[in-house]
Amino acid sequence: MLFKKIASLAILNLAISVPTKQKCKHHNHHHSINDADTKDYVFAEDGGYQHSQHGNSLPVTCTGAPNSGNGNNGSNNGSNNNGSNNGSNNGSNNGSNNGSNNGSNNGSNNNQGGGSDNNEHTKFKNVIFMVSDGFGPASETFARNYHNYVNGYPKTQELPLDTILIGSSRTNSDDSYVTDSASGATAFSCGFKTYNAAIAVKSDLSPCGTVLESAKLNGYLTGLVATSRITHATPAAWSAHVSERDDENRIAQHQIGNYTLGRVTDLMIGGGSRHFQHKSVKGSKRTDDRDLLAEAAAIGWDVGTDKASFDALTSDSKLPLMRLITQSHLSYMIDRDPTKEPTLKEMSDKALNILKSSTEKEDAKGFFLMIEGSRIDHAAHSNDARTHFEEILAYQETIELAKKFVDENPGTILISVSDHETGGLSVALQEGIEYPVYEWLPEALTKQKASTEVVSSVFEKKNKELSGDAKYAYFKEEIKSIFNINPTDEEIAFISAAPDAQTIDNFLGTAVSKRAKLGWSTHGHSAVDVNLYAYGAGTNALVGSNENVELGTFVETYLNLDLEAVTKILVENVASLEIQPLITKRSVSHHHHEEF
Repeated sequence: MLFKKIASLAILNLAISVPTKQKCKHHNHHHSINDADTKDYVFAEDGGYQHSQHGNSLPVTCTGAPNSGNGNNGSNNGSNNNGSNNGSNNGSNNGSNNGSNNGSNNGSNNNQGGGSDNNEHTKFKNVIFMVSDGFGPASETFARNYHNYVNGYPKTQELPLDTILIGSSRTNSDDSYVTDSASGATAFSCGFKTYNAAIAVKSDLSPCGTVLESAKLNGYLTGLVATSRITHATPAAWSAHVSERDDENRIAQHQIGNYTLGRVTDLMIGGGSRHFQHKSVKGSKRTDDRDLLAEAAAIGWDVGTDKASFDALTSDSKLPLMRLITQSHLSYMIDRDPTKEPTLKEMSDKALNILKSSTEKEDAKGFFLMIEGSRIDHAAHSNDARTHFEEILAYQETIELAKKFVDENPGTILISVSDHETGGLSVALQEGIEYPVYEWLPEALTKQKASTEVVSSVFEKKNKELSGDAKYAYFKEEIKSIFNINPTDEEIAFISAAPDAQTIDNFLGTAVSKRAKLGWSTHGHSAVDVNLYAYGAGTNALVGSNENVELGTFVETYLNLDLEAVTKILVENVASLEIQPLITKRSVSHHHHEEF
């Protein structure tokens, strides 16, 4: 048998406390999506934010009690309890103060989902910016349904993200309604729309300063955590400037500090050592003679490339540090060996503790940390529903961790958003012309033992080794054993004739999803708006529908940064960045199904 020993996967038992939600009206109007200042945020006297559009006050109007956290036990930090504040004494809001003076605010003002007290008076300001790559609204519904089904919970039981939903993000890039991760991440990091495949450069190939760069230059500590290669599109867009996302060797050089601004990243945890290793190392992707791990160590980086070095990290570990635990992406949760690879939650926990401790010791202003659940997207590319769920569940665990950190560390905010949706998932399926039955069947996913990506790589090899009846018998037995489905003769014939692992991967995902009555419209991305989640004082300013670029602008204002100043430095020294011209417009395709 291909998989004789599969570690049992524990289903997370999440007890969710559902906070009271505010009723808010979000005021939008048309704006230029290529302007980094599309939506400004004005710091209000109460420590929260209001919308301001180039001098025109456009407040979020809210009624009712904001969600409670570990706030001020019924007192209103933004009010004076005599009606003289901009709020009113009966819970209504006339504009700038989203709290009221009747004692109904158990948390801090403008605090969607609760969290810490008034951020204006805190010593440190921290931003935890989480990206659930490829995670659309239907994926949240799917994950909630499946999680409740396998645990026997009521259908109304919520996941952690459900408790902090505040709006949506519009995802189109500068050159397409359907974005890729590079352009999507650049919108967050720079506050600019750009072309698909661009890493922190604008459509004219000029570099744009990022939130992470500006944070470092303004006295904050910075970090990147990802389950992909750390040189992959999303983490790269905060820490490098290249015209093409596949230029990961150059991205690695920027990330260790070998570019115009020097070292701006203090902590990197994820995969992708192959773009830092000397070409003599088996599996390395470098073509030059450089050993970036050695170069990084020589300039002060604490470098590690395995689980043991990760486990050795403590809150007292010194910055800068990198832990590149795998050569390529970390394994899917469903395939992961916990003795060799940590989870997203474990990596994020280490990062948060180290950045918090270092902030206090170094008297920094706070920190900016980007955390990506990278492989949610990869599983959706494969239309592999069960693997998609396991990656979402790992992300939800990390959200719980981040929420707790916000509660315990005043001045911290959490934002969670996707760069785009992947797969065109629908939690329903009509297979023929007859009107469908209203159902989807979670049971069909419960016995899957491995990802379609891992299985397809093995099947590709078996296609070359076996033939005839032996091949037929092997595929029939293995598909039943791994996925708990009985493949048809037509399905076995298709796999037997498949030219490569990618074709088998795509086919297996669809085959299993059909049994569950789940529909996918694409193996690529879609143009659908994605959910926006936030937690912490001031984040109510994001309530409603936002352009993705507005999230970068919000963080810039919250941390009092100046991205334009960073852009000016980069542009003045653009030759040193060696940004390569685009020869032809590329077609962004799969970036996950490759050799490991």
